[in-house]
Amino acid sequence: MFRKKRVFAVLLIAFVGMLFANSTFVAKKLYPIYYQQEIRDSAANYELDPFLIAAIIRVESNYKTGQQSKKGAIGMMQIMPDTAQWIVEAGGHPKHTLDELHDVGVNINLGSWYVSWLLKHYDGSLLYATAAYNAGQGNVDKWKDAGTWDGTLENIKDIPFGETRHYVQRVLYYWKKYHKLYADEWSSSPK
Repeated sequence: MFRKKRVFAVLLIAFVGMLFANSTFVAKKLYPIYYQQEIRDSAANYELDPFLIAAIIRVESNYKTGQQSKKGAIGMMQIMPDTAQWIVEAGGHPKHTLDELHDVGVNINLGSWYVSWLLKHYDGSLLYATAAYNAGQGNVDKWKDAGTWDGTLENIKDIPFGETRHYVQRVLYYWKKYHKLYADEWSSSPK
């Protein structure tokens, strides 16, 4: 009996050692990307970095479908119904019901189009676009025009909304983490 316990303990220690020796394996378990095909397809359609979309989803809903915030934002990318309607009209997308906003493909597609639009609106500024995704374009335009926040990481403390400041930092954290963990794998696999 004692020998079986000792063998089990040695095997367990060896297994745990292997997990930590291969930190990428453990890290991918801690930082998974779900709905990879939908993310990759939408990112390709709108010429976006798929890891940016994955990071926004991670921060918005942690990949949980069927989400609806207290403020009324819907789906994995937490799109407000008014914003969804504007996206449909501005982007020439087919109309969707509120229930369809819970559909993973629809939600990621509309959210990705909006991120693409924000990046263009802010001349490619990832930080302004990310802040606008959370706080709204109107708020970020005011901060930018008034010189409240210059759109740099060094001055992120100047973002007037604590929630948005934290949001931008979290999106950047996951974006960098996803690049580190998945970039080689995603660049070598077919889309």
